[in-house]
Amino acid sequence: MYDVLIIGAGVIGASVARAISKYDLKVIVVDKHSDVCEGTSKANSGIVHSGYDAKPGTLKAKFNLIGNKMMGEFCQRYRVPFRRNGSLVLAFDVNEIPKLEALKTQGTLNGVEGLEVLSKEQVLAMEPNLSSQVAAALYAPTGGIVDPFELTISQAEVANQNGVEFQFNSLVSSIVKQTSHFQVFVNDTMIESKTVINCAGVFSDEINNQLSAHKLKITPRKGEYCLFDKEVGHFVDRTIFQLPTAYGKGVLVTPTAENNLLIGPTAYDIDDKYDNSTTAEGIKEVLSKASQSVKSIPTSFIITAFSGLRATETSGDFIIGEAKDVEGFYNAAGIESPGLTAAPAIGDYLADLVTKKLNAKMKTSYIDGRADLVRFEPLSVADKSKLIESNHEFGKIICRCEMVTLAEIKDAIHRPVGATTIDGVKRRTRAGAGRCQGGFCGPKVLEILSKELHKDPREIAKFDQQAILLVGFDKENL
Repeated sequence: MYDVLIIGAGVIGASVARAISKYDLKVIVVDKHSDVCEGTSKANSGIVHSGYDAKPGTLKAKFNLIGNKMMGEFCQRYRVPFRRNGSLVLAFDVNEIPKLEALKTQGTLNGVEGLEVLSKEQVLAMEPNLSSQVAAALYAPTGGIVDPFELTISQAEVANQNGVEFQFNSLVSSIVKQTSHFQVFVNDTMIESKTVINCAGVFSDEINNQLSAHKLKITPRKGEYCLFDKEVGHFVDRTIFQLPTAYGKGVLVTPTAENNLLIGPTAYDIDDKYDNSTTAEGIKEVLSKASQSVKSIPTSFIITAFSGLRATETSGDFIIGEAKDVEGFYNAAGIESPGLTAAPAIGDYLADLVTKKLNAKMKTSYIDGRADLVRFEPLSVADKSKLIESNHEFGKIICRCEMVTLAEIKDAIHRPVGATTIDGVKRRTRAGAGRCQGGFCGPKVLEILSKELHKDPREIAKFDQQAILLVGFDKENL
């Protein structure tokens, strides 16, 4: 019998797991994918929002502000790439300036500090590559950029090294509420737990609706992006937004925490919760709308396109807390933007609710940090030489684009909640995240995974088990 079962290993599930691992409880996280960070958390803008656009009094406004204030110290502690680069919301007509003023007023009501409406001249002085059509902008100095993969992975590692179990490739088919606990049917087995926390992203309505009479409706909102090579990562310094619409904050242009350039997303409500495809029309739209914000987009440096799904709930707000009619069942549903920003705060909040319900006590041996983590590429030549002397595998470059070493890839595989797929290695080390997108290092990463996990190469997937790359031999006698 578990005390807590968390459904979903995205950034919300990982945040809850990290926060609840401080307590003396038996906890398990189940996810239908083969790794953490395989849903919405792997395909978003990586933006730490300042909090001016959430409606005052909503959970979005509350947790956005708390999460934003937490992010700097939090990322430093868990060694997550983060930069408070600030953001600009652009107006392209002087008649839109009152809308910027309204956003500033709303942000001030939400508790956001330092908001300022800037003139055209001030904005262009800050960002020379902006379009000359810009009339004014709202400047939010507390905005930032974070690595969404590392924000998720780091918290899963902390949770795991503090005793939280992670069970992957585990689809929750049904949940039954008993008098004092839940029976959760996963694949062909049944797991019993005193409490359940629903962090299932775009599927969180389906989990909730099995148990609660208060039905939720999640509509996947698809967004397509273009990612550019690091060579143009300083095309803009701040995150550039357009005035928001009912569908979100519009197409943005931003540096990433890993020094790429990112443009997107589109915003379309769809029915298929599995549709992560990209389209020529979507990419064309992204580039067209972004060209309103900036001039001369360096399209020749696009290295990949991707899409993600936001979990948009009918209410328009986050659904967080214990279901009123199902004791012991907790939701973190409808967590769309600014969910990434809010995630650590949501994790702390839900952990507090659940541990009070269970009368749990704090551990005396909690490890509040990650295992040692080395990134080879940013080191000085002298430090690289010392590292190679201590471990020759740091001298074997596997990914040339991102300068990722054999030692780093092995570490990613053997860390808490370690990588088991090619994309899992990519998210942890950036091997395959560069200009060639794994064209050269991908086969080598597959070989390393095979050796380190003692698996047949034909069992190694790009991500989930339906994405196996090798299916057989090219010679009958092998």
